[in-house]
Amino acid sequence: MSAKTVQIARATAEDLPGIHQLVRELAIYEKAESEFVAGLEEYQRDFADGAFEAIVAKNEDGVVGMVLYYLTYSTWKGKMLYLEDFVVLQAYRRDGLGQALFDAFLDRARAMECRLVKWKVLDWNEPALKFYLKNNAIIEKEWWNGKIFL
Repeated sequence: MSAKTVQIARATAEDLPGIHQLVRELAIYEKAESEFVAGLEEYQRDFADGAFEAIVAKNEDGVVGMVLYYLTYSTWKGKMLYLEDFVVLQAYRRDGLGQALFDAFLDRARAMECRLVKWKVLDWNEPALKFYLKNNAIIEKEWWNGKIFL
């Protein structure tokens, strides 16, 4: 399966079921499927409200990869895009599709005049860490995450 047969574009509402399914597959990969509670209806509402954007890779089978992100703000740097999830179906990996999606994400950040992009990566996800390091990413290890479920 070649990345050449896949089209990359900004997501539309019609892409949301495929995006939702990819996020479920990511949750399974991360051994956390029970924590994946956002339903497709929430995705549809929040996408329509502009809470997030996505870039998808699609072919005749549907959505085979995506990056989902949203605009946020760094008080030190200014506008930034936060990469919430980045998934490519296993069968489409190792053919440049992930790089093409990541590049499209970076291009979107530049077009929005962001100064920074940021994301999280699990410390045990060696393929992802290698990918980001190959792209000259800085992997911070000194900041701890805080959260409160509402």
